[in-house]
Amino acid sequence: MKLQEIDLSIDRLTDRLGTLEAGEDLRLARGRLGEAEARLGELGLSIDAVATEQRRLEGDVDSIQRKIDAERSRLYDGSVANPKELQAIEAEVQGLQGRKSRMEDTLLDLMERREDLDARLGPLQEEAQEARRRVSEIEEGAAKEIVEIEKALAERSAERQALVPAFDPDLVELYEDLRRQKKGIGAVTLVDGVCQGCHQKLSAVYLDRLRKSEGIRRCEYCRRILVFG
Repeated sequence: MKLQEIDLSIDRLTDRLGTLEAGEDLRLARGRLGEAEARLGELGLSIDAVATEQRRLEGDVDSIQRKIDAERSRLYDGSVANPKELQAIEAEVQGLQGRKSRMEDTLLDLMERREDLDARLGPLQEEAQEARRRVSEIEEGAAKEIVEIEKALAERSAERQALVPAFDPDLVELYEDLRRQKKGIGAVTLVDGVCQGCHQKLSAVYLDRLRKSEGIRRCEYCRRILVFG
């Protein structure tokens, strides 16, 4: 089982090295950063659009209010004496007030929308900042991790080379063949009559035969090499 443990360790290290060298972690981190920045950009455009519309409406409301004030002044300053003209001015003031009221309602809606957008801005900025930090961390750490993995691989490979000669060549050949067939696991322990590879409980008759056997012991189901635990 020592050889199997070493081989699984080598497999994990090799997979991780391949991932680092392919830049998969970095690609995923950059993808998340791109998505966060895209959402941040869209939110910024929405905030700008609402702010622009808000300023426009505030200007229009202010302009209408000045016109209302001017028309009201004409009503009471004595400059207009004609009753019909006074009535027309009064109607104009009422119309302007109606327009102003509708604009103010729209302005309130915009202000509420702006508050909602501003509330979303902070968390999204933090998300983008964290994504940038992660990209930087991976870029800085990947090279160091590759060196460490290569060192660990060399050590494990040396252990394997020292261990293999202790086994019968036919056993090693069978083990290697099973590893190719069984997702890297060619030898497993047998615990309480259960194969730790396929997790099947072996029959009593088969177990008795295994105990009496002097040759290579294999699971009756998955055919992996069995090591009694």
